[in-house]
Amino acid sequence: MEQFNSTWAPLLYLVSGILFILALRGLSSPATSQKGNRNGMIGMTIAVATTIVLLWESLDPATWALMIGAVAVGGTVGAIIARKIPMTDMPQLVAAFHSLVGLAAVLVASAALYAPSSFGILGITGINPVSLIELGLGSAIGALTFTGSIIAFAKLNGNMSGAPILLPARHLLNIALGVGIIALMVILIQSNGTAHWAFWGLTALALILGITLIIPIGGADMPVVVSMLNSYSGWAAAALGFTLGNFALIITGALVGSSGAILSYIMCKGMNRSFISVILGGFGGEDAAAATGGVKVDRPFKRGSAEDAAFIMKNASKVIIVPGYGMAVAQAQHALKEMAEKLKEEGVEVKYAIHPVAGRMPGHMNVLLAEAQVPYDEVFELEDINSEFNSSDVAFVIGANDVTNPAAKTDKTSPIYGMPILDVENARTVLFIKRSMGSGYAGIENELFFNDNTMMLLADAKKMVEDIVKNL
Repeated sequence: MEQFNSTWAPLLYLVSGILFILALRGLSSPATSQKGNRNGMIGMTIAVATTIVLLWESLDPATWALMIGAVAVGGTVGAIIARKIPMTDMPQLVAAFHSLVGLAAVLVASAALYAPSSFGILGITGINPVSLIELGLGSAIGALTFTGSIIAFAKLNGNMSGAPILLPARHLLNIALGVGIIALMVILIQSNGTAHWAFWGLTALALILGITLIIPIGGADMPVVVSMLNSYSGWAAAALGFTLGNFALIITGALVGSSGAILSYIMCKGMNRSFISVILGGFGGEDAAAATGGVKVDRPFKRGSAEDAAFIMKNASKVIIVPGYGMAVAQAQHALKEMAEKLKEEGVEVKYAIHPVAGRMPGHMNVLLAEAQVPYDEVFELEDINSEFNSSDVAFVIGANDVTNPAAKTDKTSPIYGMPILDVENARTVLFIKRSMGSGYAGIENELFFNDNTMMLLADAKKMVEDIVKNL
């Protein structure tokens, strides 16, 4: 067992870390995502099995029973959720998982504080200062992730308004909370870990900070929030990995933390937003504040029917489908796939164009299209397909409002000015499915609605697509 502890355990943790890296590599493409998932599962199995072997001789039967019971309950609940959750609710599920990671970080940090000898962090005068920094950071980031993810879940699930809630002097409040957390961490370190009140104080302040950072962020900006909370949960895990001396946890936490931060940065660029403003909160605040209702329209626009849309697309040679959050809400992905198959039977070339921030989480549209078994080679990102709208007969937009708004290119006063958009207006005909002529989350009118080449299909997205299929 001594040889296993010193030689095999670090090696097995390293192997699991490599498998986690390969999992991320695989998940970077829909075509290799299943292989990536398998690598991740194998890596986690190795990490858990290694930990069990390490603890085999040191734990009493009662503790083993507690551990096995916890794993059984968690595994059962996870399996039930995985089987029952609809793909349209995946953003909420991801946010909920992030909250559990944050809560776990707080609980592990508190366990290390109250039983430092069990974690090997007890020195002569108390807990090692470096270990106190690690568990303090782990608890603070974990607490922030916990409450922040709960707010994100509530916004995504409709339990609270998706509109930004702007607190007075919120930036000063966040700064004060941050300073308070740092001050209490200093007190905790100076006390050699005996000032438990300081630990719980900084945890409480971090819980509040998680709320004040996320509530000013609009529902439409949730993709960046979800990826940012993902990053926070990774850094919390990495910090506790150092405390526990667990290489697999350090590697995994660093991978999750860095990949989440990079993804947030990429998505911010895709929305022409500031990365710093996401970290500090208030992202999508003033810009999205107006986006709480429809806009009264008195301008003329072309309104079409399912029959019109079916006739136009049946006689087209190339159709580009642009899915957005409206497709997710209506759960129209399966009907959309059926429509595309009907068009292909008529000899029409069909492609899908995905904006990086369409939906409510990173890759939201990709997940829904994959669930509907849309071929991977028909799905393209913005930069790969934008030039093709010029040569397409029809751009079929289903609930993608702000990411197709030409104001992002033409109106310098627009809150979305500078944001890369899908150039659907360049298609010969634009068919736009929407419930009403209301604005998107940015609270601005979409000039695309009133273009001569745009036909508005005002109806529930799923019903409209199903009616188009019937007419095809």
